[in-house]
Amino acid sequence: MTDIARLYRTWLFDLWEGDFRLAEEILAPDAVGHWPAFDVHGPEGFVEQVRRSHTYFGSIKNTLDLGPLVSGDMVSARWTFHGEYRGGIPGTTVPAGTKTSFVGHDIFRVADGRFAEYWVVSDGLGMMAALGAPAN
Repeated sequence: MTDIARLYRTWLFDLWEGDFRLAEEILAPDAVGHWPAFDVHGPEGFVEQVRRSHTYFGSIKNTLDLGPLVSGDMVSARWTFHGEYRGGIPGTTVPAGTKTSFVGHDIFRVADGRFAEYWVVSDGLGMMAALGAPAN
């Protein structure tokens, strides 16, 4: 397994499952994360976004569906997020405690052995449907 593949597994499994101290090790100080509606900056911005997910979901476990695929300084993968809904997302109707999952894809650019830039594509619509939000 390449160092970049190990770096990605640390992101997907360890950091996302709550070991936030790893952010400083795997993310460059000036790393930029591109989520669909906003950007985050630096390890603290990434951790804030992951913590936000932990506000809405407990018992988070991710599975790696494809990859990580490494090419030069880029790595990508397809994953499935699994968690227990805690409530609080506007428009949802399922009760707290509902188990849910949704899929997504990550793409990272690596520089000097750490993640420097990130793009995520996730099935937000599928997640909202699973949480009982009405389709408009």
